[in-house]
Amino acid sequence: MLPTVPDMDTQLALSAKMIDKRTSTPKGSHGYSSYYLEYALMAEFQLLQQQRLPGIYCLPSYSSPLTWWAVLFIRQGPYRGAVFRFRILLPENYPDGDVPQVEFEGPVFHPFVDIETNQLNVKQGFKKWKRNVNHLWQLLLYIRRSFYKVELPNIELASNKEAARLWQEDRPAFQLEAEKCVKDWETRIFNAATSDDPHYIRFSQFEETLHEPALTQLKSGGEGEGVGAGGREGDHHRGRKSFMKPGSMEIFSDMMREVAGIENPGFQSNE
Repeated sequence: MLPTVPDMDTQLALSAKMIDKRTSTPKGSHGYSSYYLEYALMAEFQLLQQQRLPGIYCLPSYSSPLTWWAVLFIRQGPYRGAVFRFRILLPENYPDGDVPQVEFEGPVFHPFVDIETNQLNVKQGFKKWKRNVNHLWQLLLYIRRSFYKVELPNIELASNKEAARLWQEDRPAFQLEAEKCVKDWETRIFNAATSDDPHYIRFSQFEETLHEPALTQLKSGGEGEGVGAGGREGDHHRGRKSFMKPGSMEIFSDMMREVAGIENPGFQSNE
């Protein structure tokens, strides 16, 4: 009989023990073999999948486990409606090295995003990366929170001093710049890929011949009427469609429209 698969905490603890003692240093900079490093990162990815973070897509690069591609969808706050693509760069001695770096693919107007490197300063949330305490899903949550709610306790800590000044002294001007940034990314997200990595997250404009079959299948919903194919209780909402008003982040479902008695709200399908 095969042993049971250990849970994520156990896997991470095991990976922490798989250190090459011959290359360990008194400062804690351990030398992992590539096998053990990939084992630790695999456990991190499985832990990330369990969290099901809303508004975030993230996966390791095909060519290097030390690079993770990600896309962030902002649904509220000053950057509402934004879609930002970025990558996470992990140190070679992960998880014993420094805090992973977060680098956006293009300029982002934010107090903690460097205007030259496009890197987000995450040291405000992670002074030091602690093995078996800090995980990548926590880093992703911090990134999302940084855009949902800008927190600037000290302007001297800001990477973009102008953005920080506007945030503290002129909120309308800051909001205007943030909206310009969101608008710029509406086209930037469709730009030619900056990497040929198979796992690089790409976006393309809607093409009827290519995407219409998939859209039609999504609109058709699941099998059966009223209940799901399994006939389980609670499956009676399966097959419902959601709608989004053009230019708005407000979403309505078929069921909400029926309850409200709305027949033709002028919304476009978002499913």
